Amino acid sequence: MAKRKALVIDDEQVVLDSVSKILTAENYEVDVSLSGREGLDRAIKRHYDIVLTDIRMPGIGGMRVLRDIKRAKPSLPVVIITGYATVKAAVQVMKLVAADYLEKPFTPEQLLKAAASALDIAATQAPEPQDLIHRDEVIKVLEQVESNDQFLINLLEYAADALDEYELTGPEKLAILTGDVEWIEEQIGPLTQSQRRWLIFLKIQSRS
Repeated sequence: MAKRKALVIDDEQVVLDSVSKILTAENYEVDVSLSGREGLDRAIKRHYDIVLTDIRMPGIGGMRVLRDIKRAKPSLPVVIITGYATVKAAVQVMKLVAADYLEKPFTPEQLLKAAASALDIAATQAPEPQDLIHRDEVIKVLEQVESNDQFLINLLEYAADALDEYELTGPEKLAILTGDVEWIEEQIGPLTQSQRRWLIFLKIQSRS
């Protein structure tokens, strides 16, 4: 059987070593990266069957890595790796476009199960469209945050759950939650200074 190709992105060498050892023993060919930026570049430029990425890393965090991988390769499954403090965030991200998540410390069985599940989802389910589908709904969210400080607080605290009442795709929600000003303006036109300001704030928060 041909080897699966996996990319593991985490700023902890011990995690990279552990995941690489487990996957290699199960006939995976594994690349690793200590940097979210480098890992994202590899994921887009090279062929992989699956990517596993930490959610909290310096520079470019896992949410941005996930968002940009899916934009470039919608069918590529991504598993989020998380520590105890970011489990809630990982669950939220999985609701958007991630295939599964792993909580540190995890067992070899848990890792292999998550990888197998992610690969199965990629093989059996069509990926969500990555372009803007619900333009009017995105505008409603922009207007709501601009006029309602509590809604911004809800976005920070509840992430995807705060957007449940809006008809949005996972990629659209992820663009909002990661403060993707450039993509949103490309899709709907120029934003107000206030809208740009709070999106940039969300962008900064998504890295922490």
